[in-house]
Amino acid sequence: METGDPLVTADWLKQNISAPDIRVVDATYYAPFVKAEKTGREEWAESHIPGAVHFDIDAIKAGGTDLPHMLPDPIMFSSRVRKLGIGDGNRVVVYDNNNFCAAARVWWMLRVMGHNDVTVLDGGLHAWKAEGGELEDMPPVAVERHFTARVRSDLVKDTAQVAAASESRSHGIVDARPAGRFTGEAPEPRGGLASGHIPGSMSAPSSGLINPDGTLKSVSELKGLLPDHDAPIITTCGSGVTAAILALGYARLGNWDVAVYDGSWTEWASDPSRPVATGAA
Repeated sequence: METGDPLVTADWLKQNISAPDIRVVDATYYAPFVKAEKTGREEWAESHIPGAVHFDIDAIKAGGTDLPHMLPDPIMFSSRVRKLGIGDGNRVVVYDNNNFCAAARVWWMLRVMGHNDVTVLDGGLHAWKAEGGELEDMPPVAVERHFTARVRSDLVKDTAQVAAASESRSHGIVDARPAGRFTGEAPEPRGGLASGHIPGSMSAPSSGLINPDGTLKSVSELKGLLPDHDAPIITTCGSGVTAAILALGYARLGNWDVAVYDGSWTEWASDPSRPVATGAA
């Protein structure tokens, strides 16, 4: 049973970074439609927290699908994270340089694969710099470790499961996309997709969970932003990345069993036979 805060502070990481079981992971990622000067990997190569390896969600993903960065099978996942030096017995701290995108996704992926000893650095690289943390540009030498995958299928949902939840109202479905895309008033950034939302879902834009300094909002603030926080929840977004930010927020409220719809809107809206709702929830 996971308890406590899914986040750690930059001060905590400074005090503990030298512990032999700590593994720091840089998960910085920018969506293809975001006009970023560099890729997440390029940013990591130029400057990262000492010892941090880079976890690329566009590289550690399922094959055989056109959907972006889908969760890989446990054999592939284990093979890739072992090479990053992440394994059994490690305390993993994930951070990014882009407002929890995709640190929360990697946090969720590790938990889906059964590695519960994982936290997210609150405020990311900015908080580390503000705390006076050192940086380096040399890639660390990762020592391969054994990683035992124990898949938690309850933390990931597919389209059939989401459709059933939408019809039966068995779960709250919470959408992390900006409000305009949820209501259908703003276009989707991925071409060919209608905007709107899964019938019965609720809107909670992930950007609203983040303070101006890049830290996650407090428990009391999150309670006012995240609906049905004590109920069974499925989070969704454009492609399963910012949905994990909502799951991180729910975990901070004590609901650690929130599932992410991996294919999210990219998968749902790609089939014109699936129902699409518009307007406010």
